[in-house]
Amino acid sequence: MNKPVVLITGALTGIGRATAVAFAKDGARLVVSGRREAEGKALEAELRRLGAEAAFIPADVRRDDEVSNLVDKTVARFGRLDVAVNNAGTEGQVGPITDQTAESYAATFDTNVLGVILSMKHEVRVMRGQGSGSIVNISSTYGHEGAAEASVYVGSKHAVECITNLVGREIA
Repeated sequence: MNKPVVLITGALTGIGRATAVAFAKDGARLVVSGRREAEGKALEAELRRLGAEAAFIPADVRRDDEVSNLVDKTVARFGRLDVAVNNAGTEGQVGPITDQTAESYAATFDTNVLGVILSMKHEVRVMRGQGSGSIVNISSTYGHEGAAEASVYVGSKHAVECITNLVGREIA
C-alpha cells in the first residue's frame, strides 16, 4: 500500500498540529513545518512515536526561498508530495480599523495571504510535474462572514478563500 506524503505548514499548534497527528495515525509520511525549532522537533518526535515516518523542516511561509526549500526538501526526502495543508496563519492585531497600522496589516496579510500564495506556487510546481496532488488551504468562518474589530484578519481570510477558488480553476 502506498502511504501518502503530506506537508503541513503552521503545524506546531492548534489545527495544524491536530491535522499532523490525524495523518500520522492514518499512516501518512509527514513533513511538518513552522518557525520554532524546539517545538518542531518535539512534534516530529511525537509523530514518530505514533509510528509515522515524519520530519520537521523549519520555514517561514512569508519567504519565497524558504517555502521553495521546504517543498524541495519534502520531495527529496519522500520522492513526491501528495497532500499539502497550508495552515500557517495569524490573527494579527485585533481592534477597530482606526487602530490598524501598515505594519499590522502587513504582518497579517504576509502570513495569511502571501504565505498561501507562495506555498501553492511551489506545491503546484511539484504536483503538476507528478500529475497529481491535493492542496487544502485552511481559512476560517470569517473567510465568508465578518467579525467586529477583525477587519484585517477577515479581509485576509476572504482573500485566502478567493485565491484558493481561482487557483483551483487555473490548475484544473
